[in-house]
This record gives sequence, C-alpha cells and structure tokens, in this order.
Amino acid sequence: MKQGKLGVIGGMGPQAGLLFCQRVLDCTAAHSDQEHLPTLLLSDTEMPDRTAALLSGETAPVRERLLQDAKLLEGWGATAIAITCNTAHAFLPFFEKELTVPVVNMITETAAALKAMGARQVGIMATDGTIKMGLYHAALAQQGLEAVSPGPKEQRLVMSLIYDEIKSGLRGSEEKFAAVVSALKAVGCDHIVLACTELSAYKDWHPVDEVCVDAMDVLARRCVELCGYPLRSC
Repeated sequence: MKQGKLGVIGGMGPQAGLLFCQRVLDCTAAHSDQEHLPTLLLSDTEMPDRTAALLSGETAPVRERLLQDAKLLEGWGATAIAITCNTAHAFLPFFEKELTVPVVNMITETAAALKAMGARQVGIMATDGTIKMGLYHAALAQQGLEAVSPGPKEQRLVMSLIYDEIKSGLRGSEEKFAAVVSALKAVGCDHIVLACTELSAYKDWHPVDEVCVDAMDVLARRCVELCGYPLRSC
C-alpha cells in the first residue's frame, strides 16, 4: 500500500489537536522516526465556534474557514484530512466535495466501530450543536443502533464540562462526568461515545467507565490505517 501524509485541522480546541497527534503517534507501530506517519497540524484557533454557528444559523464563516484550511493542507501534500472536532463534521457536506483528498469522518467511523463492538444502545456525550444536528443519531441509525441523548440536566453538565472547564484550561469535574455516565447507563445504554474532543482530553486526565468509547481514538486508528501505516494497540 502506498503510504500517505495526514493533514489535521486542529485548534478546536488547541488541546484536542495536540492530543490527536499524540494518539496517532501512539497508534503507529513504528520503531524509528522514519516509520511514523508524516502529519501536518494546522491549529486554527481563530475558527469560529461551531456550536454557536449551528445554533444561530450563521454557518457560512465556519464552512468557508474549514474549506480554506482543508485546501491549505491539501496544497501542503496531505493525502487525507482529519478534523479534531466532532461538531465541525456538521459542515462536511458543504465543502468536502471541493477537495481532491478524503476527509476521514470521525462520526461515521465511530458508529461503524461501535457496531463492530456489539453495541446496541449508545449514549452520546457531545456539544449542543452535535446533539441538535443529530450527527451521531443519524450515523448510528445507519448501523442499526439506537442513539440516546442525555436529559436536559445532564446535557447542561456536559456543556459545562466542555466550555466552562476544559476549554478554559481546567481538567474537568469528575462528579459532573460521572453523573452523566450514570444517567445514560440507567436508561439502558451499553456504550457511551465521548463525542467531543474536549472529552477525549478529559479521558487522558481521568479514568472513565469501561462503557465509554472515545471517538478520537477511533479517528486516530483509522487515519493511520488509511495512510498505509501499521497499527499497534492503543
């Protein structure tokens, strides 16, 4: 298989982009510098907030900037592109057709991975924007799986974890996280997807329940595989 070069649109938030690159590194079965996947990280911290854009309907600035960033990475030689923000995937249909290289879809890849794990009912811990757009709900339905959103109280806890804490430089409340996981398990969820890359960062700092599946982990492994590099357990 011809080996490729990975382009990463990060900065959403900044920690998530760096963490994703570390996950790619960890997932590659390499024994020298030269055996690792070449990676181009564009940490675009000036990207408008994706959830705010979706909730307000003012989506053009995000669409245009994502296309601009993807074109830049394409011009730098990327053969595949990853976006380290789940919510940003709502904008993919508006610009991916204008690229000559594929965007690895974190949401559809995670849904397929959950199907392979034997999941049936999947809780979604994500931003209001991801929930509102039904991104995981649609992808999981295509796999024959049921998606479950947190209740209003628990969704406020998720948003507080993401925006008030992790995006603000804190490591996130274990009490809030546990309350959401407990509520989703109580309604029958056998798996819970960490569908925001700030929650991926949370998982790096805290132990999480074994039912939790990190979408960033799925994306990292798939990117390594699609670029033609061997996987190690991660």
